[in-house]
Amino acid sequence: MKNLRDNPLSICFIGPKAYGLFDPSVKTGFGGAEVDLYMLATELAKDSTISISFITADYGQPAEQIIENVRLLKSLDFRRPACIGAIWIWAALKKADSQFYLIKTASLGVPLVSSFCRFYRRRFLYRTAHRHECDGTYQKEHLIAGQLFNRALRKATCVFVQNRDDGNELLKTAGVTSIFIPNGHRIEPAPDTQRDNILWVGRSAAFKQPRRFLELASRFPNEKFVMICRPATGDTEYPKLQKQAAEIPNLTFYTEVNFTEMDRFFATAKIFINTSDAEGFPNTFIQAARTATPILTWQINPDQFLTRHQCGLACGGSMEKLSQGLTFLLENQRYIELGQNGLNYVRQHHDIATIANRYKEILRQIVKAGSAESQ
Repeated sequence: MKNLRDNPLSICFIGPKAYGLFDPSVKTGFGGAEVDLYMLATELAKDSTISISFITADYGQPAEQIIENVRLLKSLDFRRPACIGAIWIWAALKKADSQFYLIKTASLGVPLVSSFCRFYRRRFLYRTAHRHECDGTYQKEHLIAGQLFNRALRKATCVFVQNRDDGNELLKTAGVTSIFIPNGHRIEPAPDTQRDNILWVGRSAAFKQPRRFLELASRFPNEKFVMICRPATGDTEYPKLQKQAAEIPNLTFYTEVNFTEMDRFFATAKIFINTSDAEGFPNTFIQAARTATPILTWQINPDQFLTRHQCGLACGGSMEKLSQGLTFLLENQRYIELGQNGLNYVRQHHDIATIANRYKEILRQIVKAGSAESQ
């Protein structure tokens, strides 16, 4: 691998399940973490002075492609043993030959990428994906992997968090300082559409508690509910969830919707519902707000943004309060005003062009500081 000290800025993203965002014809089961990396990578790739690579899993695509100015590198096959996958990821990391390597979401891939960066003297970056990575929950549930994860974060050049609360938790539980940068999206004019439903979007992961949405729909038989719920990896209960959803007459259930088609679902919703116990800062919040759709949550409210910017309600972890919150937003069409507040908020805080510029500034300062130290 070559010496990159004097080369233009180069960044490699690692997101095995993100390939479907680059090629919507391929179903990859991506989540919010992959959306975040995809948005950032493709925005940075618009700058001709930056070289962007992105490592994805093997979905039968060519070994190397250029899509949206991003160099896509194929690596592991999820059907093969994890040890073989690690070898293929290492090979792809080496092929990327970048100054910076950025990964998101706690897994054994984090210490793997960290080790690669230490071995080849490259800079390791991590971006948190969930509150549980920051508050010690992941470390408690995965004793060995959790220790390796914390060790990798302590050796990172930079750790980025999605909200200030997560940054405070990470410092408290792992002794890791971080930089707060919000998730970014492409902000476009909000469509003027007829709103006629209550929307839920996500994977069937246990922490997202999708069955709470089914109960909410049952409590409001005169409202139309739409649920877009992809099966979470390894969820053997998903068919049962589908069956339960089918028994609710005012609920329409979708197993899969292409990311490029999601805006029309958000744009036709009166209210977007989040039923999770904990998250980082869901990309679905930004998708809702940028279509002027207010947000009603079971309890999460990162940095209290829903209340501070009056773009939604957090209901304190109670089905009764969730029902009351929905009633409140529906009465006198209060959801219209809160939706507009959300649109104003997301324009100010989550424009991907602005977010990408913040990363550029930080990474170029790191490169400049490293060059000065080597002289």
